[in-house]
Amino acid sequence: MSKLIPFACLALLGAAASEVYAQTAPAEAVPEQAPSTLQPAAKPASQSANPASNPASNPAAKPAAGKAEQVLSPDGQVLPRITISGARADDMDERRRSTAGKQVYGREELDRNGDSNLGDILKRLPGVTIGGRPGRGGEIRMRGLGNGYTQVLLNGERPPAGFSMDSLSPDQVERVEVMRGPVAEHSTRAIAGTINIVLRDGYQQKDYQLKLSDSIEQGRHAPNVSLTAPLKIGAATVLLSGSIFENRQHDRGRTYNLDSDAAGVAHKEQTLHDESGRTGRGIHFTPRLSYKFDNGDTLNFQPFLMSLRSDGHSSSVLSQGDAVPPALSRPPEYSLARGDAHSSMSFLRGFGNWIHKFEGAAKLDVKFGFGTGHSSNDSLRKQYDGNGVLLERFQDSDSTRDRSFSTGGKYTAPLGRDHSLAAGWDVESARRSQTKTSLDKNGLPQFSDSGDNLSADTRRLAVFAQDEWDITPQWAAYFGLRWEGIRTTSSRAGGDVGNSSSVFSPLLHGVWRIPGHEKDQVRASLTKSYKAASVQDLIALPALSHWIGDPTRPDRMGNPDLKPELATGLDLAYEHYLGRSGIVSVSGFVRDIDNLIRRSLSQQQMADGLHWVSRPENVGHARTSGVELEAKFQLADLFEDAPALDLRANYSRFWSRVDGISGPNNRLDQQAKQTANLGLDYRMKGLPLTLGGSFNWTPATIVQTSATQVVDSGRKRAVDLYGLWKFNGRTQLRVSVNNLLAEDSLGGNVVATNGLSQLASTENQTFRVWSVKLETKF
Repeated sequence: MSKLIPFACLALLGAAASEVYAQTAPAEAVPEQAPSTLQPAAKPASQSANPASNPASNPAAKPAAGKAEQVLSPDGQVLPRITISGARADDMDERRRSTAGKQVYGREELDRNGDSNLGDILKRLPGVTIGGRPGRGGEIRMRGLGNGYTQVLLNGERPPAGFSMDSLSPDQVERVEVMRGPVAEHSTRAIAGTINIVLRDGYQQKDYQLKLSDSIEQGRHAPNVSLTAPLKIGAATVLLSGSIFENRQHDRGRTYNLDSDAAGVAHKEQTLHDESGRTGRGIHFTPRLSYKFDNGDTLNFQPFLMSLRSDGHSSSVLSQGDAVPPALSRPPEYSLARGDAHSSMSFLRGFGNWIHKFEGAAKLDVKFGFGTGHSSNDSLRKQYDGNGVLLERFQDSDSTRDRSFSTGGKYTAPLGRDHSLAAGWDVESARRSQTKTSLDKNGLPQFSDSGDNLSADTRRLAVFAQDEWDITPQWAAYFGLRWEGIRTTSSRAGGDVGNSSSVFSPLLHGVWRIPGHEKDQVRASLTKSYKAASVQDLIALPALSHWIGDPTRPDRMGNPDLKPELATGLDLAYEHYLGRSGIVSVSGFVRDIDNLIRRSLSQQQMADGLHWVSRPENVGHARTSGVELEAKFQLADLFEDAPALDLRANYSRFWSRVDGISGPNNRLDQQAKQTANLGLDYRMKGLPLTLGGSFNWTPATIVQTSATQVVDSGRKRAVDLYGLWKFNGRTQLRVSVNNLLAEDSLGGNVVATNGLSQLASTENQTFRVWSVKLETKF
């Protein structure tokens, strides 16, 4: 029955689209107006003009007969209407006009629920899921794929090493761009897709904006103060944006471990009760400078400064079960463990570009960037027996410094009306210096390189070209080529290692605007993309688990011989646009992946015994596919005199298969089978009050990660509600609750090897988060 769900959703959305089209058929067009003597500016790449915005090619865009306000000349002739607007196209317009499929979510979506972190916003977008527990952030994933398949950019650039999007306040973000397929001007390291986080800019900002908020979880407050201030100094436009914040979190969880042999006899049964707390403080500062020279050149520069400090503590109580026969019983590793940790991170990243316009509407856009950052982590863990005697003492210290520099450019030239050609380059250099020390209670190192300096250098070079062309009013195409090479080297006391890879990616995107149906269009893409191994996967220093002999919690190491994963992708989509900002769409995709990277388990002899080690390896071939449905509209677009109700719904279904691993659950690691979102907003009549909410659902998923390991990810269900009261046009108050259901997060891990089956099941609590936010302009 579950297999019929996608087809049922397709039928429902198809019926809705037919009904909507029947009720919103275009009015009879008026005769074509005389052409204006004003010529439109050349279009930027990936934003070709759509007939919907061109009256000469789209009758539906013209005023209906009898309704348009006509202007007459002295001799009684109708004069053409000319509208000039310097504002950026709205989110739905930009999505509709883009030849390479792109979804844009601006301040309306970012502010809707009053979220305190980007993860809660992104989880509601079509096809996007967030790893980890609700409310605790995690890896951003598109199409259910984790482990770096989704490319996440900050202002179109790769973010600094160690930077987490969860640490970025939504108030610092102008919009989020979601691209399902790669384009040449961005890296093609985007097998699942690309999410570009664009920081606040100031081209429309006129008022000072102050936001005061407080989030409460288990009675613990997390205040946040955000200020945005625009300035105009001669030809320079400055936008100052910053925030300071503090958060407090407390977690509880339970882990059950059971080891048994082939006959089902238990060899170990243990239950761990874990508890931890953390207090963090931070500051973000994101100014932006834009300067326009007399010759028309423009210089933009936006530094991003972030500083975070965190202190935490933890405790773990281990109890031994009685299912083990006395002859096999062994004392537990410890009875009580206590830990303290301190971490800090600060970095500065600068983004800039210089735009020079040539005659004939050609332009050169040269960009540059730099970054520097430092992070440190110190932890101390002590393990005691039942009598309070110290058994083990583990001290870990990690100090990492990152520096990077990048530059690139794009030259764009029109080849005629609605046709442009662009070519450019990207160069990036990054260096990491890391010192990691792991000592036991005797002050002895736990691995051979403990205390040594590790240095790693990554150099990336790319060149690209792209041709975007509205071939006819109904057909638009995008052709792109990109070559990208990456060289990673590292040195430490144990020796030098290096890894080189290069990828050539041809790209083809097309849009067909259905004749006679101005609100309907079909998209198709055929692309090559890849996933490069991360620096951590290539050359990482060991991460020790302190659980010797437990394959469910192994040590983790890198592998310098990894090759990039290569994918061939096909995307198809049908879109029907409704009213001002509505859409109904159905899309599907297929990705064929070679050189798949998976982590494998093996045992290695070390100084203190035989350890289980997890290490990434290229294991072969895989394929993934999926269907994504989306509906977003205002009820008034369908029915006259309907209440002011906005509806949003999306559903995604994913399939995958990894060759060489037996089924039925031989899926890509961490990929969810399904995900769905439902949301609505209601603007009350007679009161300045808007009420809304959303429901996010991801079912439990079982993945056979290797011949010996199965991982079970529990379901996620999150309900978020909000209320917004507008005192006037400049001040409003928002009250919200996230994760209203507060369901426990469940998971499991089973390893079967050497005649033993080792099971670990986890249960972690999640909590409601209440938030209050006051926003004012002055």
